[in-house]
Amino acid sequence: MRILHTSDWHLGQHFMGKTRQAEHQAFCAWLLEQVRTHEVDAVLIAGDIFDTGTPPSYAREQYNRLVIALREAGCALVVLGGNHDSPAMLGESRELLAQLGAQVVPAVSADPGEQVMVLRTRAGTPGAILCAIPFIRPRDVLTSQAGQGAQDKQQALQQAIQQHYQTLYALAEAQRDALGEALPIIATGHLTTVGASASDSVREIYVGSLEAFPTNAFPPAAYIALGHIHRPQKVAGLEHIRYSGSPIALSFDEAKQQKEVLLLEFAASTLQAVTALPVPCFQPMASLRGSLKDLATSIAAQASLGTPERPVWLEIQVSTDDYLNDLQSHINTLCEGLPVEVLRIRRERGTSAANLASSARETLDELTAEDVFARRLQLEQLDEADTQRLQGLYREVLEGLDRT
Repeated sequence: MRILHTSDWHLGQHFMGKTRQAEHQAFCAWLLEQVRTHEVDAVLIAGDIFDTGTPPSYAREQYNRLVIALREAGCALVVLGGNHDSPAMLGESRELLAQLGAQVVPAVSADPGEQVMVLRTRAGTPGAILCAIPFIRPRDVLTSQAGQGAQDKQQALQQAIQQHYQTLYALAEAQRDALGEALPIIATGHLTTVGASASDSVREIYVGSLEAFPTNAFPPAAYIALGHIHRPQKVAGLEHIRYSGSPIALSFDEAKQQKEVLLLEFAASTLQAVTALPVPCFQPMASLRGSLKDLATSIAAQASLGTPERPVWLEIQVSTDDYLNDLQSHINTLCEGLPVEVLRIRRERGTSAANLASSARETLDELTAEDVFARRLQLEQLDEADTQRLQGLYREVLEGLDRT
C-alpha cells in the first residue's frame, strides 16, 4: 500500500494582494506526476484544503479538477476538514465526490463509524484501515459546563480529543478483525502537538483552552498523518507521527523551507518506509534584512532567481537606515530594472510596517477579522507577550460571536 500524505494547501489564498492560483495549479500537476510515477494508491490531505470557508470559484474548480484527475490516475483521495475549511462547504459535495473515488470528512460525525474507512489498493483489495479525523472543534466533543476554569477546560478538551481517537481506533481494530487481514491502521489529525515548530502563517486553533496535544495521547496507529503546522517535521522524533507541512510557502518565514509531501509504504500491518518528495518552488520569495547598502547586494542576489514573468516576491526589513522618511523611494531605486517585486517594507525600530503601492491592492475582502486586528496591533508599542495576549482575547470575542 502506497499513500501520499499532504496537508495545508490553502487553495484560494491571497498573499498581500497576490493570488496563489498559478502556484497551486503547478503543484497539482506535479502531484499527479508523483502519483503516476510511484503508483500511489491513495492521497491523504490532512486539513485546510482551502484558505477560507468561502473560497473563490477558481479554487473550487482546482479542487474538483484534482478529484477527477486522481480518479483517472487510479488513485483514491481522502480530504479532511481543517480549521480554515467550512464543514458546510466541504460537505455539500461530499456524496457527489464519493462517486468519483474521493472521501470527504468535513467535520466530526455524529456516528464515529462514518470516520472509519477501508483504503483500497489500485487492484481493489483492502490495503489499510483509516481513522479519518478532521479538525476537532470543541463543540464537537464537549458540552459547556458552568464554573470551569481555564485549566479545567484545557484538560477536558484534551481528554475528549484523546477519547475520540481511542474510539475510532477501537472501531478500526474491530473492522480489521472482521476482514481477517493484517492491515495497517492509519490515523489523521489537524491540530498542534507538543513540541511542534510552527510559522507565522499558522494560527492558534484552541485559544484559551488546549495549547498542544501530547504525543502519548495518540493511539498506537502504524502512522499518524497530521496537518495544521506548515513546517514538515517528525513529532517527538518519531518516524510514524509526522506533519507533511504545506506544499507552498504561505508566509515569508517559510520561504527558506524545503516543502515536501510524504510517500508512505506499508507491508501487511507495518510501516516500511517514509520518503520525503521535495516539492519544487513555483514562486521564489525571500525576506531580506539590513542597511540600504546591505540590501542593494541581497536584492541583486535574489534577482538572479526571478524572471520578468515570475519576479521574486520580497519582504524587506530596513535596520540602520529606517529613520529615512522616503524609505520607499530608496527601495524602489534599488529594485529598478530587476525582476523583483517588494510586497512589504518594515522599519526595524519603527512601530508600523509600511506597505508599498504594489500591496495596496490588498482589500478588506481579502483579509480576515484577525488579519485586520493584527495590522492594528502593529501600530502600537507592545511587547510580544502583550501582543499574543490581546490576539487571544480578540479571538475569544470572535468565537463568542460565532456561537450567538
